[in-house]
Amino acid sequence: MALVFFTLILMAVPCTGQNPPSPGYNPSSRFNTVGFDQAFRNLWGPQHQRVDQDTLTIWLDRSSGSGFKSLSPYQFGYFSAAIKLQPGYTAGVITSFYLSNNEAHPGDHDEIDIEFLGTTLGKPYTLQTNVYMRGSGDGRVIGREMRFNLWFDPTEDFHNYAILWAPTEIMPMWVYGSIWDASSWATENGKYRADYQYQPFVGRYRNFRVSGCTANGSPGSCSPPSVSSSGAGGLSRQQAAAMAWVQQNHMVYNYCRDPSRDRTLTPECLARAL
Repeated sequence: MALVFFTLILMAVPCTGQNPPSPGYNPSSRFNTVGFDQAFRNLWGPQHQRVDQDTLTIWLDRSSGSGFKSLSPYQFGYFSAAIKLQPGYTAGVITSFYLSNNEAHPGDHDEIDIEFLGTTLGKPYTLQTNVYMRGSGDGRVIGREMRFNLWFDPTEDFHNYAILWAPTEIMPMWVYGSIWDASSWATENGKYRADYQYQPFVGRYRNFRVSGCTANGSPGSCSPPSVSSSGAGGLSRQQAAAMAWVQQNHMVYNYCRDPSRDRTLTPECLARAL
């Protein structure tokens, strides 16, 4: 199966320190925002979710977390949300925005993740991206994790995060978001766990953009999304330069560079090494 063309887009106002070069064109300007109820529904933890005007708030406490799901599955598209994270001690807590078909294909599913890994006092949040592609055929799911320490404070304001998913052989997926306890691995590989004296842990979402071809749409009825001002596929040279700067200066983990991983399970890593 061909690797899905997946681009994580961060359109955020940096706070302090060295800032990345401007990516130029903001692709979110191509797509209208939708209200939560227009495109999503609660999936689990309804008592830990509320919509107040234009903002969705979900939270985790000792009793439960919460998650939401799009009303429709999609074949490809542009999916984004403005997200604001909780400051302070959030170790062990995952706040996420992602695409998945795990409910339809458990253990053999596709997934594209944006995950914020909670942190301890005084340390920055880590943003993790991940891609699953139908596991390995034997029930195992092979992750393709990359992690970045953010160059801005994601707790001070809302920042836009987006997934651009172009057409491939990948199966239809729904759009999800959630907050949950992942103490076993989320913060420094499980060294620091969720501490519920700091509960509730809160994630806030607004300005949803869901522009994609639904799974029940006829072939050719939707055009592939684009993040360039010209409408051409892929990133512009300026956008690619901004992404390369972030990878060079803020990437703290790349699955292709992990010597403990079996690269035969991720052949794209072998190709990059040549």
